[in-house]
Amino acid sequence: MNRRNFLQLSGTTAMAIAIAPSLITQKLYAEDGSLFKPYEKVQLKDADGKPLKTSALVEEENYIFHYPHAATPALLVNLKTPASKDIKLKAEDGTEYIYRGGVGSKGTIVAYSAICAHQMTRPTKAMSMFQYVPTSGKTIACDKSGVIVCSAHLAVYDAANGGKVISGPATQGLPAIVLEVDKDDTLWAVAVLGPDKFEDYFDAFKQELKAEHGRRGAKKLVKEEAKVETLKNFTAEIIQA
Repeated sequence: MNRRNFLQLSGTTAMAIAIAPSLITQKLYAEDGSLFKPYEKVQLKDADGKPLKTSALVEEENYIFHYPHAATPALLVNLKTPASKDIKLKAEDGTEYIYRGGVGSKGTIVAYSAICAHQMTRPTKAMSMFQYVPTSGKTIACDKSGVIVCSAHLAVYDAANGGKVISGPATQGLPAIVLEVDKDDTLWAVAVLGPDKFEDYFDAFKQELKAEHGRRGAKKLVKEEAKVETLKNFTAEIIQA
């Protein structure tokens, strides 16, 4: 293993991230700075504009919010069982990093970029081919449930294990949205962990994003708060493989 490309996380830092990762952004990073990116600390709010609490999240429901940019969707899920801890993952270029697990009282709450690592399929207002398949569901993409599936080309990601690729054409996993739970049970997004395709995404959908968000609105960083809504309310049609 190349130590220069390894994400260094001490046991102390791992404990801190579950409490307040926004306070330790200078300590948590890959040596080249590419795999942990702190962004604005943003409070997640429900459809009524009230602070979202972890206790309000329905088990295995698909939730959508936008972070860290106005046009980059993220998928939020309260899993049925706790997410795995200390999962070693690898980017397409071989850089390694560690996913520390879910948040919340049971460690079941996870969030990932909802932009497929294969060809950047993502949920839109018109349609979503990207979603979490609950443990009670089925998908032709693989013989497992409780996974994130892109129906466009059947890329499958492990929601409980840092978003790593299980099967399909994707060559790296989904970047995780680093979450923080406050003392009052409210939920915040503070950073992105793992290799993202945000710039490629902006280039690929430039005209579409411009029409939806204005000339420079798509790349605008989300600040202060982000609206969270169920996928079924966000999009007009869900296509599941």
